[in-house]
Amino acid sequence: MKLGFIGMGNMGQALCEGWIKADVLKPEDVFAYAPHQDKLKANAARIGFQPADSPAALVQAADWILMACKPYQVEAVLADIAPLLNGKVLLSVALGWDLAKYQTILGRDQAIQFIMPNTPARVGEGVFLFEEANTLAEDDLTAAKELFASLGQVYTLPSRLMGIGGAISGCGPAFVDLMMEAFADAAVRYGIPRDLAYPLVSQTFLGSAKLQRETGIHPAALKDAVCSPGGSTIRGVLALEEKGARAACQAAVDAVMQY
Repeated sequence: MKLGFIGMGNMGQALCEGWIKADVLKPEDVFAYAPHQDKLKANAARIGFQPADSPAALVQAADWILMACKPYQVEAVLADIAPLLNGKVLLSVALGWDLAKYQTILGRDQAIQFIMPNTPARVGEGVFLFEEANTLAEDDLTAAKELFASLGQVYTLPSRLMGIGGAISGCGPAFVDLMMEAFADAAVRYGIPRDLAYPLVSQTFLGSAKLQRETGIHPAALKDAVCSPGGSTIRGVLALEEKGARAACQAAVDAVMQY
Protein backbone atom coordinates (compact mmCIF):
# COMPACT_ATOMS: atom_id res chain seq x y z
CA MET A 1 0.00 0.00 0.00
CA LYS A 2 1.19 3.49 -0.89
CA LEU A 3 -0.53 6.05 1.33
CA GLY A 4 -0.67 9.78 0.67
CA PHE A 5 -1.53 12.42 3.27
CA ILE A 6 -3.16 15.65 2.15
CA GLY A 7 -2.32 17.83 5.13
CA MET A 8 0.37 17.20 7.72
CA GLY A 9 -0.86 18.98 10.85
CA ASN A 10 -0.94 17.52 14.35
CA MET A 11 -3.28 14.67 13.47
CA GLY A 12 -1.50 13.83 10.24
CA GLN A 13 1.84 13.78 12.02
CA ALA A 14 0.46 11.58 14.83
CA LEU A 15 -0.81 9.00 12.35
CA CYS A 16 2.17 9.12 10.01
CA GLU A 17 4.74 8.97 12.79
CA GLY A 18 2.85 6.16 14.52
CA TRP A 19 2.63 3.96 11.42
CA ILE A 20 6.24 4.48 10.40
CA LYS A 21 7.59 3.93 13.92
CA ALA A 22 5.52 0.77 14.27
CA ASP A 23 6.86 -0.44 10.90
CA VAL A 24 3.29 -0.77 9.64
CA LEU A 25 4.17 1.43 6.67
CA LYS A 26 7.56 1.87 5.05
CA PRO A 27 8.80 5.49 4.77
CA GLU A 28 9.23 5.11 1.02
CA ASP A 29 5.52 4.20 0.72
CA VAL A 30 4.21 7.24 2.59
CA PHE A 31 3.73 10.58 0.83
CA ALA A 32 2.41 13.91 2.06
CA TYR A 33 1.44 17.29 0.68
CA ALA A 34 0.95 20.52 2.65
CA PRO A 35 0.97 24.08 1.33
CA HIS A 36 3.83 25.18 3.59
CA GLN A 37 6.60 23.32 1.81
CA ASP A 38 9.44 24.31 4.15
CA LYS A 39 7.57 22.94 7.16
CA LEU A 40 6.52 19.87 5.19
CA LYS A 41 10.12 19.07 4.24
CA ALA A 42 11.28 19.57 7.82
CA ASN A 43 8.64 17.10 9.02
CA ALA A 44 9.59 14.72 6.21
CA ALA A 45 13.21 14.73 7.38
CA ARG A 46 12.10 14.09 10.97
CA ILE A 47 9.41 11.46 10.37
CA GLY A 48 10.62 9.86 7.13
CA PHE A 49 7.76 10.29 4.64
CA GLN A 50 8.18 11.52 1.05
CA PRO A 51 7.11 15.16 0.48
CA ALA A 52 5.01 16.04 -2.58
CA ASP A 53 4.92 19.47 -4.18
CA SER A 54 1.24 19.42 -5.16
CA PRO A 55 -1.98 17.53 -4.35
CA ALA A 56 -2.00 16.15 -7.90
CA ALA A 57 1.53 14.78 -7.55
CA LEU A 58 0.56 13.17 -4.26
CA VAL A 59 -2.53 11.46 -5.71
CA GLN A 60 -0.52 10.13 -8.63
CA ALA A 61 2.09 8.66 -6.27
CA ALA A 62 -0.30 6.95 -3.84
CA ASP A 63 -2.95 4.22 -3.99
CA TRP A 64 -4.80 5.38 -0.87
CA ILE A 65 -5.38 9.06 -0.08
CA LEU A 66 -5.87 10.29 3.49
CA MET A 67 -7.57 13.68 3.65
CA ALA A 68 -6.06 15.23 6.78
CA CYS A 69 -6.26 18.95 5.99
CA LYS A 70 -8.52 21.52 7.66
CA PRO A 71 -12.21 20.93 6.88
CA TYR A 72 -12.58 24.30 5.16
CA GLN A 73 -9.77 23.35 2.75
CA VAL A 74 -11.29 20.06 1.56
CA GLU A 75 -13.57 21.44 -1.16
CA ALA A 76 -10.74 23.38 -2.84
CA VAL A 77 -8.47 20.33 -2.68
CA LEU A 78 -11.17 18.15 -4.25
CA ALA A 79 -11.54 20.64 -7.10
CA ASP A 80 -7.88 19.95 -7.94
CA ILE A 81 -7.77 16.19 -7.52
CA ALA A 82 -11.27 14.81 -8.15
CA PRO A 83 -10.49 13.65 -11.73
CA LEU A 84 -7.40 11.79 -10.42
CA LEU A 85 -9.20 9.80 -7.70
CA ASN A 86 -10.62 7.14 -9.99
CA GLY A 87 -9.52 3.74 -8.68
CA LYS A 88 -8.10 5.24 -5.48
CA VAL A 89 -9.33 4.74 -1.91
CA LEU A 90 -10.18 8.00 -0.14
CA LEU A 91 -9.98 7.98 3.67
CA SER A 92 -10.86 11.19 5.47
CA VAL A 93 -10.24 12.46 9.00
CA ALA A 94 -11.49 15.96 8.17
CA LEU A 95 -14.19 16.86 10.70
CA GLY A 96 -17.68 17.06 9.25
CA TRP A 97 -16.79 15.47 5.91
CA ASP A 98 -18.84 12.31 6.10
CA LEU A 99 -19.79 10.02 3.24
CA ALA A 100 -22.89 11.97 2.27
CA LYS A 101 -20.98 15.25 2.03
CA TYR A 102 -18.21 13.76 -0.10
CA GLN A 103 -20.74 12.18 -2.43
CA THR A 104 -22.26 15.57 -3.25
CA ILE A 105 -18.93 16.37 -4.95
CA LEU A 106 -17.45 13.01 -5.94
CA GLY A 107 -20.58 11.02 -6.72
CA ARG A 108 -21.41 7.48 -5.63
CA ASP A 109 -18.67 5.52 -7.35
CA GLN A 110 -15.71 6.87 -5.36
CA ALA A 111 -14.40 4.61 -2.56
CA ILE A 112 -14.77 6.72 0.60
CA GLN A 113 -14.44 6.11 4.36
CA PHE A 114 -14.89 8.83 7.00
CA ILE A 115 -12.89 8.27 10.19
CA MET A 116 -12.74 10.30 13.39
CA PRO A 117 -9.34 9.85 15.12
CA ASN A 118 -7.81 11.31 18.25
CA THR A 119 -4.33 12.43 19.24
CA PRO A 120 -3.34 9.46 21.49
CA ALA A 121 -2.77 7.66 18.19
CA ARG A 122 0.74 9.11 18.44
CA VAL A 123 1.52 6.60 21.21
CA GLY A 124 -0.56 3.71 19.90
CA GLU A 125 -3.57 4.35 22.13
CA GLY A 126 -5.88 6.14 19.72
CA VAL A 127 -9.61 5.83 19.26
CA PHE A 128 -10.78 5.62 15.64
CA LEU A 129 -14.46 5.91 14.83
CA PHE A 130 -15.35 4.49 11.41
CA GLU A 131 -18.58 5.75 9.90
CA GLU A 132 -20.74 2.71 9.22
CA ALA A 133 -21.82 4.12 5.86
CA ASN A 134 -18.96 3.80 3.38
CA THR A 135 -18.26 2.78 -0.21
CA LEU A 136 -15.11 0.72 0.30
CA ALA A 137 -14.81 -2.79 -1.06
CA GLU A 138 -14.89 -5.36 1.73
CA ASP A 139 -11.17 -6.16 1.53
CA ASP A 140 -10.26 -2.46 1.51
CA LEU A 141 -12.46 -1.83 4.55
CA THR A 142 -10.76 -4.70 6.39
CA ALA A 143 -7.33 -3.34 5.46
CA ALA A 144 -8.28 0.17 6.58
CA LYS A 145 -9.48 -1.06 9.96
CA GLU A 146 -6.33 -3.13 10.42
CA LEU A 147 -4.21 -0.11 9.55
CA PHE A 148 -5.84 2.11 12.16
CA ALA A 149 -6.10 -0.69 14.74
CA SER A 150 -2.29 -0.78 14.74
CA LEU A 151 -2.45 2.59 16.54
CA GLY A 152 -5.34 1.98 18.93
CA GLN A 153 -8.94 0.83 19.05
CA VAL A 154 -11.36 0.90 16.10
CA TYR A 155 -15.11 1.28 16.59
CA THR A 156 -17.86 1.52 13.98
CA LEU A 157 -20.76 3.93 14.48
CA PRO A 158 -23.82 4.81 12.40
CA SER A 159 -23.64 8.24 10.78
CA ARG A 160 -26.07 9.76 13.28
CA LEU A 161 -23.75 8.91 16.21
CA MET A 162 -20.46 10.10 14.74
CA GLY A 163 -20.98 13.55 16.27
CA ILE A 164 -21.38 12.39 19.87
CA GLY A 165 -18.71 9.75 19.38
CA GLY A 166 -16.29 12.44 18.26
CA ALA A 167 -17.27 14.68 21.17
CA ILE A 168 -16.19 11.94 23.57
CA SER A 169 -13.10 10.54 21.84
CA GLY A 170 -11.96 13.54 19.80
CA CYS A 171 -12.49 16.31 22.35
CA GLY A 172 -12.09 14.01 25.35
CA PRO A 173 -8.28 14.06 25.48
CA ALA A 174 -8.39 17.82 26.18
CA PHE A 175 -10.88 17.26 29.01
CA VAL A 176 -8.71 14.50 30.49
CA ASP A 177 -5.58 16.66 30.13
CA LEU A 178 -7.34 19.44 32.05
CA MET A 179 -8.19 17.04 34.87
CA MET A 180 -4.65 15.66 34.96
CA GLU A 181 -3.26 19.18 35.19
CA ALA A 182 -5.63 19.97 38.07
CA PHE A 183 -4.62 16.89 40.06
CA ALA A 184 -0.94 17.59 39.38
CA ASP A 185 -1.40 21.14 40.69
CA ALA A 186 -2.92 19.66 43.85
CA ALA A 187 0.06 17.34 44.22
CA VAL A 188 2.44 20.29 43.88
CA ARG A 189 0.41 22.24 46.43
CA TYR A 190 1.11 19.52 48.99
CA GLY A 191 4.81 19.23 48.22
CA ILE A 192 5.35 16.84 45.32
CA PRO A 193 7.80 18.26 42.72
CA ARG A 194 6.10 19.07 39.42
CA ASP A 195 8.39 16.80 37.40
CA LEU A 196 7.10 13.91 39.52
CA ALA A 197 3.50 15.15 39.81
CA TYR A 198 2.73 14.79 36.09
CA PRO A 199 3.91 11.18 35.64
CA LEU A 200 2.31 10.23 38.96
CA VAL A 201 -1.06 11.58 37.81
CA SER A 202 -0.84 10.35 34.20
CA GLN A 203 0.06 6.81 35.30
CA THR A 204 -2.89 6.85 37.71
CA PHE A 205 -5.24 7.84 34.87
CA LEU A 206 -3.66 5.30 32.51
CA GLY A 207 -3.81 2.45 35.01
CA SER A 208 -7.39 3.20 36.01
CA ALA A 209 -8.53 3.34 32.38
CA LYS A 210 -6.70 0.13 31.50
CA LEU A 211 -8.16 -1.67 34.52
CA GLN A 212 -11.70 -0.79 33.42
CA ARG A 213 -11.12 -1.60 29.75
CA GLU A 214 -9.48 -4.97 30.36
CA THR A 215 -11.79 -6.19 33.14
CA GLY A 216 -15.05 -4.69 31.86
CA ILE A 217 -16.01 -3.89 35.44
CA HIS A 218 -18.46 -1.00 35.75
CA PRO A 219 -16.63 2.22 36.75
CA ALA A 220 -18.96 2.62 39.73
CA ALA A 221 -17.89 -0.81 41.05
CA LEU A 222 -14.22 0.06 40.59
CA LYS A 223 -14.78 3.33 42.44
CA ASP A 224 -16.60 1.51 45.27
CA ALA A 225 -13.70 -0.94 45.62
CA VAL A 226 -11.35 1.96 46.46
CA CYS A 227 -13.73 3.65 48.92
CA SER A 228 -13.32 2.10 52.36
CA PRO A 229 -16.04 2.88 54.93
CA GLY A 230 -15.19 6.12 56.67
CA GLY A 231 -11.98 6.39 54.67
CA SER A 232 -10.20 9.19 52.85
CA THR A 233 -11.21 8.21 49.30
CA ILE A 234 -14.96 8.46 49.92
CA ARG A 235 -14.41 11.91 51.35
CA GLY A 236 -12.66 12.93 48.15
CA VAL A 237 -15.40 11.39 46.03
CA LEU A 238 -18.07 13.28 47.95
CA ALA A 239 -16.09 16.51 47.52
CA LEU A 240 -16.04 15.94 43.76
CA GLU A 241 -19.81 15.33 43.82
CA GLU A 242 -20.42 18.47 45.86
CA LYS A 243 -18.41 20.51 43.36
CA GLY A 244 -20.41 19.10 40.46
CA ALA A 245 -17.75 16.92 38.82
CA ARG A 246 -20.28 14.71 37.00
CA ALA A 247 -22.38 17.66 35.87
CA ALA A 248 -19.26 19.49 34.67
CA CYS A 249 -18.20 16.52 32.53
CA GLN A 250 -21.66 16.25 30.99
CA ALA A 251 -21.82 20.01 30.44
CA ALA A 252 -18.55 19.86 28.51
CA VAL A 253 -20.05 17.32 26.11
CA ASP A 254 -23.27 19.37 25.85
CA ALA A 255 -21.19 22.43 24.88
CA VAL A 256 -19.48 20.48 22.11
CA MET A 257 -22.74 19.05 20.78
CA GLN A 258 -24.40 22.48 20.69
CA TYR A 259 -21.58 24.10 18.73
